[in-house]
Amino acid sequence: MVGPLASLKVLDFSTLLPGPFASLLLADMGAEVLRIESPTRMDLLRVLPPHDRGVSASHAYLNRNKRSLAMDLKQPEALDVIKQLLQDYDIVLEQFRPGVMERLGLGYEALKAINPKLIYVSITGYGQTGPYKDRAGHDINYLALAGLSSYTGRADSGPLPLGAQVADVAGGSLHGVIGLLAAVIARQQTGLGQYLDVSMTDCAFSLNAMAGAGYLACGVEPGREDQMLNGGSFYDYYRSRDGRWLSVGSLEPDFMKRLCTALGLEELANLGLSPQPAQQKRLKDALKVEFEKHDFAELCAVFAGLDACVEPVLSLSEAVQHPQMQARELVTEVPRGDGTSQLQMACPLKFSQGLPQPGHIGATLGQHTDQVLDELGYSAERIAELRRAKVVL
Repeated sequence: MVGPLASLKVLDFSTLLPGPFASLLLADMGAEVLRIESPTRMDLLRVLPPHDRGVSASHAYLNRNKRSLAMDLKQPEALDVIKQLLQDYDIVLEQFRPGVMERLGLGYEALKAINPKLIYVSITGYGQTGPYKDRAGHDINYLALAGLSSYTGRADSGPLPLGAQVADVAGGSLHGVIGLLAAVIARQQTGLGQYLDVSMTDCAFSLNAMAGAGYLACGVEPGREDQMLNGGSFYDYYRSRDGRWLSVGSLEPDFMKRLCTALGLEELANLGLSPQPAQQKRLKDALKVEFEKHDFAELCAVFAGLDACVEPVLSLSEAVQHPQMQARELVTEVPRGDGTSQLQMACPLKFSQGLPQPGHIGATLGQHTDQVLDELGYSAERIAELRRAKVVL
């Protein structure tokens, strides 16, 4: 079976999380992805714990279904290899700081001259322009500068470090894939590729969505626990008697009525949509008291049969075993290459014509160097010469 993106061939120069997550989605959907890796400057994802049989689980997941060519891009012979690959690969994904690829002779203008159909995607923290374009940063910094952290967390303890890397993945990876595929569609009409500048901070800023719209149009500055959906209403997490947590999102009147009836608070059901902070506090305080009267298992049993938008906060191990997750087949087995397989998160997209089965976990550094060069017509002797010259690993 081939995937919907089987016609795409991608040269992936990225490391760590944003670029590799983007190219993982592309590879899962059938694109051919070739990672171009440094033989001397290791992708830190390769050593990130925990490890499965000596291999980083994160690297094995994020780089599955991709080949690896290890090559020193500072050497002229490496540039020659890239130019040859561009006859076949017409998408480039990179996440170096602005100017790095240009200094290597691999910038968009130089490569476009070789292949005008080239789609070139750069994912960076702050984009290719502006006073921060050369500044270092990480997910937590992008969320902070984008304003999201200012109204995320608790009023008395400040912003919370999130468990998921929202700016990296929702910002950089997902927007990068959306833009890349939009450029593919445009190329089908025009025959020309284009350059895509993806800033994780820009994309995180767009995730302000409703709060951002409210501020720009109405001047309403959001703060921690003062919005309907950030803890300023009953819409929140509630602790059980034994210290576990449940999420309550009973926004609509029918759901609120079922929630309050289940907890013996029928008289408070009409407060759910109240715009008055005092009434929201009254409802929230009452819910806290009732939730803390019951153990987690008891509450789960009560709400399992009610359509009230109340769900338990599950550990990752519990989430894996949840019947909904299992029914959706969100865990898959990926071959390690030695006859065994590793459990990984599956591609979450469900195509009616299906997706190809995962081929292998993330490759070892330079695992496909000889194979790729052979496909380009390099002889075994020439490959050996390049290896002795430390052009390739």
